[in-house]
Amino acid sequence: MAENFSRWDVVELLKTDEDIKLYFEACAEEDPGDGSLIRAALGDIARARGMTWLARETGLTREGLYKALSPDGNPEFSTVIKVIKRLT
Repeated sequence: MAENFSRWDVVELLKTDEDIKLYFEACAEEDPGDGSLIRAALGDIARARGMTWLARETGLTREGLYKALSPDGNPEFSTVIKVIKRLT
């Protein structure tokens, strides 16, 4: 018999500033050195806070943010700084 599983999304657990802080710290600690987990964490946190809001606050497009903060993204350092400044 085939089992059905629900799709799990960490964003559902990022409710408070403390949740976000602990999640980001864990991702930064476990990052293999290429920034992939940090980028993923920023994307998750951005989705938890609201991508439309973040786009408006940073002057970047929603689509650009999704692309930059995706697992395959390669954001410019200035984009990362803008995102971090608005999310913290």
